[in-house]
Amino acid sequence: MRSAVVVGAGLGGLATAGALARSGWRVTLLERADRVRPETTAVVLWPNGVRALRALGLGAGLDAIATPLPDGGVRRPDGHWLVQPRPTPAERMPVVVHREDLHDALIAGLGDQVELRTGVTVRTVRAAPGERPAVGDGRHTVEADLVVAADGTDSEIRRQLAPETAVVSSGCAAWRAVIPWYRAPQLPDDQPVHGETLGAGYRFVAASLGDRGTAGASRRGGIYWVATAAGAPRPEPPETQLALLKRWYAGWPAPIATLLDATDPADVVQQEIRELRPLPRSYGFPAGPGGVVLLGDAAHAMPPHLGQGACLAFEDAATLSALLRESRLPDAVTAYDRLRRPRAATMVRQTRRMSAVLQTRGRLALRARDAALGTISPRLRNTAATAAAAWQPPA
Repeated sequence: MRSAVVVGAGLGGLATAGALARSGWRVTLLERADRVRPETTAVVLWPNGVRALRALGLGAGLDAIATPLPDGGVRRPDGHWLVQPRPTPAERMPVVVHREDLHDALIAGLGDQVELRTGVTVRTVRAAPGERPAVGDGRHTVEADLVVAADGTDSEIRRQLAPETAVVSSGCAAWRAVIPWYRAPQLPDDQPVHGETLGAGYRFVAASLGDRGTAGASRRGGIYWVATAAGAPRPEPPETQLALLKRWYAGWPAPIATLLDATDPADVVQQEIRELRPLPRSYGFPAGPGGVVLLGDAAHAMPPHLGQGACLAFEDAATLSALLRESRLPDAVTAYDRLRRPRAATMVRQTRRMSAVLQTRGRLALRARDAALGTISPRLRNTAATAAAAWQPPA
């Protein structure tokens, strides 16, 4: 039986570990935290991410927890439409999923072939041509035919194998929260939840997670929102941060104030937005009879402006799983790099272009942006959506 070590029990690591186990691999999943737990926020999955989860055999579980996300358009803080809502074909429509629901679905897919070890911080990696791949925590070493580095933006494995890559700030911070269904405000019909509002270095996006699942269903329901602002993360306690958000977004179009008022400070998750510059020169490192691969944020951490982080991680997992079914292990590692690195570079490039539009500041620059946004933003979004939708799992 072939063996794998997956480092990191985030979305990408869980998806990969489950896929390998279902293909007959013996999998050891290492997680640095004392227990595996997701953020109490949500994630938007575009069609490529949905297609990847279906390729991984998780389509039925996703259907039970996902809520379609129609185009809500883009407004200015004064309520003026910059981009009117547009009908979205079903095959191009994203879905939004509570992270805890998605986490539960991925955990259920691990099966009995996955050994989960928590509280393990990987400090060393071995990827020499003549030796079997391995990772270690300073006390113990775990060998396997394949090592999957899904250990996030601060990946120690990537730092050792791709030292040319640095983690840098994207110049902004994000605040996310889910208002549970039992505290979600009842909004009038002329105030749809979903939509985006864009100001001078500030952005607010909201989406409905639908109603709570019926008996036997796992969907938690509620309303998800994310706010971004230029600058560094705030050191204040959550109550003060939420008060700041209310002040920053005061006077913005409904239902933003209503959503912030309905949010419990304990549910607010703050995050510094960081990215990799440059991207690693390789995502696959053949070693001995197998190799090491980079996956998810360890390979291509990027700003969330196009919502492709989790989607690309699931693409990585689906691609790796398919290649390992069809190719010898060293060849699969090489093919994974050949397929995934150009794909990630394309989506990172599209994301950075959108970042330049979204983070515009200064009166004259804002006027120029707003005047052109009706043309520029849809074109950029359509280009990114087309690039995302074009992905298919390897045959």
